[in-house]
Amino acid sequence: MTEHRNELTAAATVVGALVVAELVDRALARRGQRLREAVGVGELSPVAATRLRLVRRLIFATIIVIGLGFALVQFPSVKRLATGILASSAVLGLVVGFAARQTLANAIAGILLAITQPIRIGDLVTFEGETGQVEDVRLTYTYIRLDDGRRLVVPNERLAQSSIQNHTVVDPAVQVEVSVWLPPGGDADRALELIGEEGIEAKVAEVDKDGVRLSATTWAESASERGGVAARLRQLWLRRLRDEGLSSEVAP
Repeated sequence: MTEHRNELTAAATVVGALVVAELVDRALARRGQRLREAVGVGELSPVAATRLRLVRRLIFATIIVIGLGFALVQFPSVKRLATGILASSAVLGLVVGFAARQTLANAIAGILLAITQPIRIGDLVTFEGETGQVEDVRLTYTYIRLDDGRRLVVPNERLAQSSIQNHTVVDPAVQVEVSVWLPPGGDADRALELIGEEGIEAKVAEVDKDGVRLSATTWAESASERGGVAARLRQLWLRRLRDEGLSSEVAP
């Protein structure tokens, strides 16, 4: 038992760090819940939710790293190595900085994104031609759920250096557009009248040899609702066109 004392102490230190990190993380989560209850809202604002999530992850990672450090110094060989490393800390800093420059750049960019908040959890954004909803902003990567269900995982450094189109940064409402096609010679005026209600703007969007494309735009209260709003608007318009005897199909 005595000969394995260092190993047991190191293992206990790691387990203790994991337990402490989990307890602190849960305490922060409860703090967020109490804050929601105190202000009388169901969910925190995107700004607060994004920052709270990043703070939780930073604290969790810091506790684990400290725990691993204390576990490693239980071994005399590692302790001697650490002493030698500290004596050449300048060289070590250059080596580690060069090897981990990409990871460090992504982590620093993640902290800057959480502070400046050009994007927040729940925002509808367009990045490099892909449009989707920000699902999670982690320390090194940001996850964007695209309209077709795919996840776009973007290094935070790229987000910090590139232009991002944020559709909901000021107002959570999102414009929704749907299209239908009429055959050549179809009654476009009548088709537009059928969907021209309050809050819906309809227009002729395109005319070519294959027919006339009509578009209608309205607003969804949030990015998560735009799919349902678009489906209902398209279904309503197509049903009214069929009832009037106008042939139409969904735009490709």
